[in-house]
Amino acid sequence: MDRWCKAFDNWEFCDAMSFNLFDRTPHAWTKVAQWSSERNEFEKRTAFALLWSLTMHDKAASDDQFIPGLALIEREAGDGRNFVNKAVNMALRAIGKRNRALNTAAVAVARRLAESQDRAAKWVGRDALRELTSSGVSKRLRH
Repeated sequence: MDRWCKAFDNWEFCDAMSFNLFDRTPHAWTKVAQWSSERNEFEKRTAFALLWSLTMHDKAASDDQFIPGLALIEREAGDGRNFVNKAVNMALRAIGKRNRALNTAAVAVARRLAESQDRAAKWVGRDALRELTSSGVSKRLRH
C-alpha cells in the first residue's frame, strides 16, 4: 500500500485504490492517520479519500473511529492544494452524513473551519456546512 501510494501521480489513482481496495484491508484506519501527515500531495489526498471511502464501506465502524478523522480534517484543512482540499472536504461531508451524532461533530468542525483566517480551511468549512446543514441531509438523518 505504501509503495503504491507513494507512486500515485493523480487523483484518480488515489480515489480508485481507496474506494476499491485500500478500504477493504485491515490497515485502512492506520493508513489514514499515517498518510494524512505526508507532504506529497497525492499521498495526503489518499489519506482523506480513504477516510471518505471508509464512511461508506466500513459499516461496522463505530462513531469513535471517525472522531480522530475529524481532528485530521481540521488539522489539514488549510493545506491549500486543490486535490488535498477537495478530499478533505469530501471526507468531512461524508462523515457528517453517516448519522446524526457524527453530523453534529462534523458541523462543529465545519463551523470552526468556516471562521478560520486561512482561505483554504475557510472554503472547506463553508462548503461542508452548506451540505451538512441542508434540509435534505437533515431530513435523511431524521429517518
